[in-house]
Amino acid sequence: MKVKEKAIRKKFDKLNSNNIPKPNLLKHCFNAFWIGGLICVIGQFISDIFSKFGVPKDELGTYVSIVMVFLGAALTGIGVYDKLGDFAGAGSVVPITGFANSIVSPAMEFKKEGFVFGVAAKMFTIAGPVLVYGIGSSVIVGILYYFLRW
Repeated sequence: MKVKEKAIRKKFDKLNSNNIPKPNLLKHCFNAFWIGGLICVIGQFISDIFSKFGVPKDELGTYVSIVMVFLGAALTGIGVYDKLGDFAGAGSVVPITGFANSIVSPAMEFKKEGFVFGVAAKMFTIAGPVLVYGIGSSVIVGILYYFLRW
């Protein structure tokens, strides 16, 4: 770049940085907090319902996880979860419903490319690395625990 172009670029960057809207951090944190809490309350409500129907305590987590993943996938399918994610940010991404959203969204986006090269190939583009590193690190921790336990 020439000196004149660098000066113009510097002026543009300064002008641009002054005009970027500042996010309302407190509002975003509050929305993430209460939406994430609401998702947890829904999960607890589902757990209480299963408990009332006599599901053993050691199986409750599995049942609730299945229902929450189904709800996240269904809400993604009808287009509600993306709006919720825009509003709540990490409050909707961190719970297990966010995992369902990360699987279903790419599958829906690439379904026009066919079942194999679209849905099946792109379904784990977001969640795949999380699963790989999560499973890999748990295997390493398990091996370390096996050899280093007291």
